[in-house]
Amino acid sequence: MNTRKIEILVGLFVALGVAAFAVLALKVANSGISGNGETYTLNAKFENIGSLKTRAPIKVGGVVIGRVDGISIHPQEFVPVVAMSIDASYECQFSDTSSVSILTSGILGEQYLGISPVIASDSAKQKCLGNEVTGSSDSELEDLFGVESRALKNGDLITDTKSALVLEELIGQFLFNQGSE
Repeated sequence: MNTRKIEILVGLFVALGVAAFAVLALKVANSGISGNGETYTLNAKFENIGSLKTRAPIKVGGVVIGRVDGISIHPQEFVPVVAMSIDASYECQFSDTSSVSILTSGILGEQYLGISPVIASDSAKQKCLGNEVTGSSDSELEDLFGVESRALKNGDLITDTKSALVLEELIGQFLFNQGSE
């Protein structure tokens, strides 16, 4: 009878260990049992994406605001197009003049997308949300510079991008330049 209780306790302990390992594996993989909530999609074209992978983080100032949803080739231009899935609370917050860079954490670490945001004006946010905008100080600035700023919404394309620095290409350029001297 006593050995039966010990066997049940050991079995329970092993089951808890397996469950803890599964939770740890999900946390390390940056996925969860439930969804992450509402998102919207932005796209960006790059000349070279290096070793950027799907599910790579998208960060603003080091804070993760989304994930890379997919990577494809533009059918006419034959350049990589990255689809970014961003938390819906940031929809209509960034201006179309924001830029996206492919960055590396550490010397040989994983690559991620870094957004250098330009905050959209209040009138651009209201237009993006579908609200009527009447005479604001923001529109006076836009008239002065002759450029109308837009807020980014679902499906928009970010045009200001900075491609990945590929270490092999940099070494090759260095060696080629050293050989010509």
